[in-house]
Amino acid sequence: MISTALLLTAAAASLPLATAHISPFHPSMYGFNVTEQTFPYDNRPVAPLQDMTFEQWWFHGHLDFPPHPGDTFDLPAGKAATMELACNKGLTSFFASSENGVDIRAGDNPCTSDDGSFPSGAMHTTGFDDLKGCALAIAYESDVSKIKPEDFAVFSVNQTCVWNRFTDFQVPDRMPPCPEGGCHCAWFWIHAPDGGSEQNYMNGFRCDISGSTSNVALAKPKVPRRCGEDPEHGQPQATPGNCTYGAKQPFYWFQKERNNMFEDASAPPFYTDLYNFRDGSQDDIFEDSYPNGIPDPSPDQTAVPTPVFPSTSASQPTSTAASSTSSFPQPSRRAISRPKKNGHDVAKQLYTKMKLSRDRTDVDVKAHLLQARRAQHWIPDSN
Repeated sequence: MISTALLLTAAAASLPLATAHISPFHPSMYGFNVTEQTFPYDNRPVAPLQDMTFEQWWFHGHLDFPPHPGDTFDLPAGKAATMELACNKGLTSFFASSENGVDIRAGDNPCTSDDGSFPSGAMHTTGFDDLKGCALAIAYESDVSKIKPEDFAVFSVNQTCVWNRFTDFQVPDRMPPCPEGGCHCAWFWIHAPDGGSEQNYMNGFRCDISGSTSNVALAKPKVPRRCGEDPEHGQPQATPGNCTYGAKQPFYWFQKERNNMFEDASAPPFYTDLYNFRDGSQDDIFEDSYPNGIPDPSPDQTAVPTPVFPSTSASQPTSTAASSTSSFPQPSRRAISRPKKNGHDVAKQLYTKMKLSRDRTDVDVKAHLLQARRAQHWIPDSN
């Protein structure tokens, strides 16, 4: 006789997971146990966020569903914090509290597909070279009601997100300890436009820094600027002088209110070198990271600041002034290894598709993309 457990497992495995999306799962999350029936609309942790009010998108609208006291995500200073990403809680170590309570884990696969193909549609990517990264940000505040969007500072980026269920986020070794009651963190992801529509992902959770050896606070995070090599949109070379250096805010994009990004559908912001988010720990986010200051960024700026890392300053030379164009920061290893696409064709195709398919007469596409470039001499092809 076939056991009930086997029948449940088979039934759960047959669910249309490809219609879902990706989010982290951990008991420290706000909304960890939210299901498709909790809200009048689908507001599960995996549900994408777009065109929403601030109350709906901030912390995914899950502030009334906090984690249990004591459930905290540990961030070991100077080490990697491993987070489980999936399109269904049943695919994670926390399957017992999923809607079906059945273990449907598939190794390191974050989302199985109906036909067995990989990557699944929930991953919103055409392949490994189409991944656009995700980020963890932190706010040094234990009272979630006091946190504002501009308080979050990105401290770790994984540019190969969401390829693996077990995803490592390197934590800077100089992260200071959290206040009494801990910190709050959030996971952010925006995928490539060829993987779907204008979707944001934000999931907040309680977090705490362990093994801290520094008391230097994080600098006030600033809005990231589009400054990297961008051949898909007619920008074949990076403009490092236009980058935001130091602590940076996450992207708040394509919502009805409280956006800090104004790119349109054909050119979303990504957690990659395009916005000076290097793969791994963001080690220049502290108040003393740039003792000589940071020049005002602009497309014509030729001076690029040099960060100082006190923990390694004895073995690494530091600059006493902003560097010249000959010292522009180099792309991350992932950016170097990524094959180049036919930028002009991709840009034109996406822009044309967007103009034909989007029903938003209130959006000036060119103006938004130009604003994204912060006055750089670049707009989409008008043909």
